Formats: sequence, structure tokens, C-alpha cells
Amino acid sequence: MDKPRHKDCDDGALPAKVNLLGMGEPQLTAFFSDIGEKPFRAKQLLKWIHQRGVTEFAQMTDLSKALRTRLQEIAEVRVPTVVSHTASRDGTAKWLVQVAGDNCVESVFIPEKNRGTLCVSSQVGCSLDCSFCATGKQGFNRDLETAEIVSQVWIAERALSASGRAVSNVVLMGMGEPLLNFDNVVEAVNLMMHDCAYGLSKRRVTLSTAGVVPALDKLGEVTDVSLAISLHAPNDALRDTLVPLNRKYPIADLLASANRYLDALPDQRRKITVEYTLIGNVNDRMEHAQELASLLRHTPCKINLIPFNEFPGTAYRRVSNNAMYRFRDILADAGYTVTIRTTRGDDIAAACGQLAGQVNDRTRRSERYRARAGADEARPVRVLTG
Repeated sequence: MDKPRHKDCDDGALPAKVNLLGMGEPQLTAFFSDIGEKPFRAKQLLKWIHQRGVTEFAQMTDLSKALRTRLQEIAEVRVPTVVSHTASRDGTAKWLVQVAGDNCVESVFIPEKNRGTLCVSSQVGCSLDCSFCATGKQGFNRDLETAEIVSQVWIAERALSASGRAVSNVVLMGMGEPLLNFDNVVEAVNLMMHDCAYGLSKRRVTLSTAGVVPALDKLGEVTDVSLAISLHAPNDALRDTLVPLNRKYPIADLLASANRYLDALPDQRRKITVEYTLIGNVNDRMEHAQELASLLRHTPCKINLIPFNEFPGTAYRRVSNNAMYRFRDILADAGYTVTIRTTRGDDIAAACGQLAGQVNDRTRRSERYRARAGADEARPVRVLTG
């Protein structure tokens, strides 16, 4: 249940209203029980908020007038403010969404012929500081609340409805490491999959993790959403430099946990997605591809190769086409299903690895990074420090 905006005061101020946006059916059922209402009200409210996009209780016409009046007194459906909505020349859309604490997060919609994928953020910034990711250079402020995660789907659905598009897939691959915000992320994906909310299937909701092994082991106990592993290197020595989390949870531990997740699924045909960002002259050599093919031989998976997307201040460069296709062919010849992610939205800094938002950085990492990169190369996005 989302926290009230303000604490109750002794000076006569009204109690804070509870935000119902991030509540799933169990929380809403308990909420209505507390005010003397029947459990079925929970499903009614879910449909009004998430399927019809209604935030005003007065418009929820299958609720009694007395209940609507009561809800107006004690509750609200509070959606974060959209600061900007930017469209790419390739049809990709990006929303900058303001959340509490003078922070903004980014979410991206990628339209394709037969589906529309929304990339959702789970934290304000990211604490992992992967060396090839713009989000990590913005530093870290806090976890997003369940309502702030789900609101990104709510906002996209409302914005897309006029064009006849819809969100058919959600990937938690935006700002942040989802497994470091475990409870809020699990509640959010449960809402995304609820029949009275967005009704997405477990195959159409994908959680991407850099490898927080204890949380990944716990994840299999509470959900069976699709899983993606941000690997990016075929050995620990290289991955230590790209994904610092690897020093705590090395590749062998991560893959063992991923296999345990798969083993627990009712459908034993399912696979994980291994994400591998190809960085020019860093992890794109033939021997890297061969090592990766050997590394994954006991893990049911498909491999998604992602050309590195450059951002201001980075020393890394995009992989060459020749190296990228050679890498793919080596893996394909080894029997893997391999896809190359098409770069989308790079003209609006919405491509993979480019999301940065506006982070009130508690870590001071953004300050240090900008000092290293040089003021002239700093990305033209306001970064709050405090």
C-alpha cells in the first residue's frame, strides 16, 4: 500500500488521502473491508482505474453515490505528472515522468508491427553503476513506489489510445535494477498481469536483472514472469569491469540461480533471455563469442545482442557491423537462437542504455562522472544534486 503524502498533524490539518493507484486486488479488498464495503468493490475499482483510465470517483457510476462520496473524502487516484512526451522519427515515444522528491524517470514505448513494448523504470537512477549505461552515471536516489511503476503503464495507455496503439508487452529494463526494489516491483507486475487491470500474460512481462542472486532466488517463489539476464561478458574478469555487481555475484552463481528459476516453472519449455551489449573492441571479439557459447551450454536461453548506444562522456564506442554479425553467426552456428536488437529512439536518447531522467543524486556519482567527462560533454538534461 502506498504511503500517504503527509503525516497527520496535531494542528487541525486533514489526514492525508491514500493513493489507490498502486494497490492490487488484495490491498484494495482490505481497504474496502476497513470501510465496511464488500470485497467485489476491489475488482470494480481496478477496472475503472486501469482499464478505463478514470481517476475521479464521481465518474465511477457503478459505485453507490454514498461510496463515491466516502472515497472522495479519504482516497485519491494520483498519477504522476508527465513533464515531457517526445517522439522519435522511428515512432518510438519517451515520457519523462515526475515523481516525488524533485526526480524524474523515463519510460519508452517501442512500436512494432505486431506488438507494442513499454520499457518501464523501477528506481530513480541506479545504484549498480554499470560502466556502459547512462542511467548509472546519473547516480541513485530511491526506489519507486508501486504506484509510480504502474503509472508508467497507465500514462502510456492513455497517450497511445488516440492513435489506436496499445501496450502489449512490458519490460522492466528502464532506469534501475528491479530486484533491488523487490516488493514494489512484484506488486507492480502482479497488477500488470491482473485480468481486471492490464491483463498481460506472464510471457509478455519481462523482468531484466544484472544478477542480484538472493532476490532472483526469491523471485521464483512469488511469480513466473519472463526473465532476462543482463550478462554482457563471457567471463568474470571482463564482467567485473562492465557490471560491478559481478564481483559480489559472479557469473556461475547468476546462471545457477537463473536455472533454478527455470526449473521451478510449470512450463519446462520456457527459456531466459540473455542480454549482451556489444561494445566495440571490448567484448565483441570472436573468442568472446566462442566463450559465451560454451558458457551458456547448460542454460536454456535465447541471446539478444544489443549494439552499444553511445552517450556523452563515455569512452566506449558502438560495435562495427562486421564484428556484430560475426559474433551472431558464431552463436547461431553453436545452436543458439540469436536476435540483434534494432536500435530505436536513439535520436531522443531513448535507446537501450541511454535513459537518464532527472535524478536528485544522493550518491554524488553524477557529480563525479561529469567532472571526469568534462562540462562541455555533459548531456543537456537537468541533474539535481543535493
